[in-house]
Amino acid sequence: MDFEQARFNMVEQQIRTWEVLDQDVLDTLMVVKREYFVAEAHRSLAFGDIEIPIGSGQVMLTPVIEAKALQALAPKHADSVLEVGAGSGYMAALLASRAEWVRSVEIDPALVRLAADNLARNGVENVIVEEGDGMLGLPDRAPFDLIMLSGGVREIPRGLLEQLKVGGRLFAFVGSAPVMIGTLVTRRAENAWDSEKLFDTLVPMLREPQASQFRF
Repeated sequence: MDFEQARFNMVEQQIRTWEVLDQDVLDTLMVVKREYFVAEAHRSLAFGDIEIPIGSGQVMLTPVIEAKALQALAPKHADSVLEVGAGSGYMAALLASRAEWVRSVEIDPALVRLAADNLARNGVENVIVEEGDGMLGLPDRAPFDLIMLSGGVREIPRGLLEQLKVGGRLFAFVGSAPVMIGTLVTRRAENAWDSEKLFDTLVPMLREPQASQFRF
């Protein structure tokens, strides 16, 4: 299989046509090798518009959804990032390619090992994968410039919003089946957040938060 041609086709035929036009995002998707974050048996599927199994009953998000989330967050080189739900490590790798550092919190020990191994094997040195309940965030490491929830939530935990810097952004898939909303939240002041609904989708749920929640 010609992986470089398949990657190019993914970017040009899937992602660009779904209004992902940020050239930095498109360049990142060409550089970070998605096929190295899936099991070898699934590598021929790495660029398809499908959710790929990664073990523990979990899947990778589709390329379009990953790209739209990355475009919404728009990481910058000095940004500190918290990711909730490490999965295979691929989303953390995308974020890390554009940010200063990423801490990814994953509740499943098997996926902690998978993500950490994938990132190490691909030479990604500015990501730390930790085992824990990411819905609680990392208060000791806060505040963050960006927070990415790499799975669905019925509501956004208040504690995560409070771990954003003023001016920081959080991306989440909010709702439940059959429709979730890709949502970008910006903290504009100490006690004020703006929410923007970007697109409809459906992704697997993250574990329910244990902290208080925030409704818009």
